[in-house]
Amino acid sequence: MYAGVDPVTGKPNYLTESTRDEREAQKILTRLLGTVDEQRNPRTKATFGTALTSWLRTHEAEASTMEGYRGYVRRVIDPRLGHVPIAKVTTQVLEEFYADLRRCGQLCDGREGAVDHRTSRPHECRVVRHKRRPGRPGPEPHECDAAGCTVVECPPHSCRPMAASTIRQVHWIISAALAAAVRWEWIRTNPAEKARKPRQPRPQPDPPSAAEAALILETAWRQDSDWGALVWLVMVTGMRRAEALALRWSDVELDAGMVAIRRNFIRSGAQRIEKDTKTHQMRRIALDTATVAMLAEHRQRYEEQVRAVGAEPRNDTYLFSYDPLRTRPADPSAVTHRYGRMCRGVGIETRLHALRHYSATELLTAGVDLRTVAGRLGHGGGGTTTLRVYAAWVGESDRKASEILGSRMTLPQSRVEG
Repeated sequence: MYAGVDPVTGKPNYLTESTRDEREAQKILTRLLGTVDEQRNPRTKATFGTALTSWLRTHEAEASTMEGYRGYVRRVIDPRLGHVPIAKVTTQVLEEFYADLRRCGQLCDGREGAVDHRTSRPHECRVVRHKRRPGRPGPEPHECDAAGCTVVECPPHSCRPMAASTIRQVHWIISAALAAAVRWEWIRTNPAEKARKPRQPRPQPDPPSAAEAALILETAWRQDSDWGALVWLVMVTGMRRAEALALRWSDVELDAGMVAIRRNFIRSGAQRIEKDTKTHQMRRIALDTATVAMLAEHRQRYEEQVRAVGAEPRNDTYLFSYDPLRTRPADPSAVTHRYGRMCRGVGIETRLHALRHYSATELLTAGVDLRTVAGRLGHGGGGTTTLRVYAAWVGESDRKASEILGSRMTLPQSRVEG
């Protein structure tokens, strides 16, 4: 049954069905006619990979977000579903795909003898790195065990399930591409809408303890004054890494004791991008006296450094930079790696983002109201996100509040005696 021209491939599209029963053939003919008349048939035989490519080309998002989407499509979705005709991407197909990801994020399918290669480039899976004597670069007979030669090889494959949050991200990309296919009339319904996806995991913030935070600050200041200023500011304000690195001196009001957070600075591949904050809203944060004094000293060091190279201080330069003139912000990855090395050096397993958790939990435990904490962190939804992430600390603050109220009231004497 002719069903029109495929809008993607430009080829004629036919619906087919077969039977050995002549009477059944008439029923099939009637059914196919009805399908074409009511436009229930898929208008294209294009693959899901084609739909993904078209969606990535037309979808609007930040450059870094789009880079992440392309990575998921290239590594996870396209190898398994890219060749499947879009009309055959059903709810069952998607749920089985997610189940496979829960078993192994590399979709190994239980292959025996699989290898986890240490690089995607052409390489030898087993390499002996011979140890040479100084000044003897060429080959020479030796005993590898005695010389201390090392062997580098790709290990046997070990199945590691993909995180539930990552599978939810994969599901969102698939659902968005299928929704676009529905709008383009390639298919009639979006099978991803009914597919079961992993539950959203409850956030488990793991801030450093007060003693660990003090040790981290002490170590940072010991390494470098500018580095200590960065760690201090992130710890006391709870701002995101990208927000701290995007700060310019024009955003800091030392006299008023305020800092304005207007931008994010990120790196996407080789590109360095300055963009809006995560919630696309500017916010102003009050600074305590100690932080204002610390930033005043940081400003003084900056002025001395730029004058030493024959330049004049400017308000449009960045607070944290490895460039002598501070015209470029510090590299986000370099900051993260340095923080990790520093913490491991003092025996603390943590990451830079945990300082944001530390700021939030300390404020909530001290009894600061939820809306104020949400405003300082830059959470949207009027505190909904803050409550979801830091529910345990909100409960502790609530208990303190109840003790404060109870301490101001006195039970009747008769009630106390009873």
